[in-house]
Parts: sequence; structure tokens; C-alpha cells
Amino acid sequence: MSIAFVFPGQGAQTIGMGKELADAYPAARAVFDEVDDALGEKLSATIWEGEIEELTLTQNAQPALMATSMAAFRALEAEGIGMDRASFVAGHSLGEYAALCAAGAFSVTDAARLLRTRGLAMQSAVPVGQGAMAALLGLDVAQADAVAEEAAQGEVCQVANENDPAQNVVSGTKAAVERAVDLAKAAGAKRALLLPVSAPFHCALMAPAADEMAKALAEVEIADPQVPVVANVLAEAVQDGDKIRDLLVQQVTGRVRWKSSVEWMVAQGVTEFWEIGAGKALSGMIRRIHRDAVVRNVGAPGDIAAIKEA
Repeated sequence: MSIAFVFPGQGAQTIGMGKELADAYPAARAVFDEVDDALGEKLSATIWEGEIEELTLTQNAQPALMATSMAAFRALEAEGIGMDRASFVAGHSLGEYAALCAAGAFSVTDAARLLRTRGLAMQSAVPVGQGAMAALLGLDVAQADAVAEEAAQGEVCQVANENDPAQNVVSGTKAAVERAVDLAKAAGAKRALLLPVSAPFHCALMAPAADEMAKALAEVEIADPQVPVVANVLAEAVQDGDKIRDLLVQQVTGRVRWKSSVEWMVAQGVTEFWEIGAGKALSGMIRRIHRDAVVRNVGAPGDIAAIKEA
């Protein structure tokens, strides 16, 4: 049995996430304390007692989701289940930072500060209302690429997320993405809908944010991770800190190749995926990508108890 630890991305956030873990495990609470110290604010209070609108702000959601994932991972470690159980780690978009942190590439403090910078940079790269993203359901990635190309008409429109066999997300200028929605429906998509996001992530419009992240990442030491990390933009494993630095810059404008990443891990013999952190979005995607995969969630003390029992 080969296991991959996977870490969720933006959209998984909920008020109260990680609170049960923090109450049950001192090591989990220490993660939230470290993130609060790193950012110089009580992000933990926003996560546990705040308003969802505030938590969903990109600059808050990104470090908050990383904190919740790392709290879950530290709780696993406290039960004697560590990185030695994983053959690979991977994360969806910002989840890649949690994956790298869990694998020892950088500290929780560095991850929190990088994600605050990333969130602010991605939010400010495009004026509000000028960009958009849309989910295309029922089209494969080749069809989504064709729709995006036809919709662009000299503007930016490209596939940002390749999530599962029939779920792809396009990103770009608002007018181009709206055209993509209409074209996708005409091409036979089951559904095509604009997403409630604040910026057009993972497309060429994010170039200013990529420049900001290049500067921020240049100032952080990135060690070689303990286990290979399956990078979003490559959909294959890397274990070199300097290469990871470059890939994290590319990831800001590049495609999140989640379906290809899962397929690559399955081809390497992975049979079990543990989704570590908030929500179950990746679990659903993984089951649609590979029907025979065993998927476990690690987001609450009861999940950890179930894994120990298994």
C-alpha cells in the first residue's frame, strides 16, 4: 500500500475549522499560535469566531487553510503517524504550500508569511470586476482548452484548474470568461457557471503577483522536502528546493494540473490518498479521477481516531 498526503486549496474554508484539533492536541494549537505570531494578528480568532466574508478574503483564506492543514498534520504526528507513511505529498494551488511545509521544505512561519503575500498580490494584480473565473462541468480538458481559446478573442482566457475528468475551470478577463460560459454550453457542457471569486487566479493576468512571489520566495530558505512533492504545474514529483522555488513562482500564472497529478501518483503505485485539512473537495475529485482509490479525511480528532483504528 502506497499513500499520498494531499492538502486542500481555496474554497475549503469554513468558520470553526481546526478548532476541535486545537482543543484536542497541543501540537495543533501551537500551529495556530505560530501563524498568529508570524502575521502579527489573531487570524485564529477570524478562523474560529469571525465572519465567513472576512475569512474568505484571499489574504486570510490562504494562510488560514495552510494553518488548518498543518494543525491536522501535527495532530497525526502526535499520534505517531508521520511523513514516513507517505510516498508523495501534493496540494491544490495554495495547498502546495501546506504540502511543502508538512514535508519540511519550510517552516509554518515562512508558509504563513508567503501565503499572506501571495493572497494580497493575487488580489491586487487585477482590479476588482475586470477578471473572472468559471467552472465548466461535463467537458474534458481538451474541450475546455478549445473553448478558452475561442473565447479569448485577443483577451486572456485559459484553463486555470484541471480538477477531474469533467470539471475544469477557466480564468481571464471578465468578458472573455463570460464568452467561454456561453461557448461551453453550446459545446455540450452539463453546466457552465461564473464562480464567486475575487480575482482571476492561475492565468496570465496574475503576472504581477508572480513577480511579487519571486521576490518573496527569494528571501526564504527552501530545503529539499523529506518526500517528493507532486508539483501543480508539472504533475510529477520534485524534491529539489531550488527547483521548487521556481515552480511556486510559475504556479501563480500556471495551470493547477490536479487530475494529471493524481493520475501520475496512481501510475507510481499510490492506492490511498489522505486529504489533510479542511473539507472534502479533493476527496471527491480523486474518486472521480480514480474510482478504486481509497480516500481518507484528516480534519478532526474523530478522523484521526478512525485512521488509527484502520
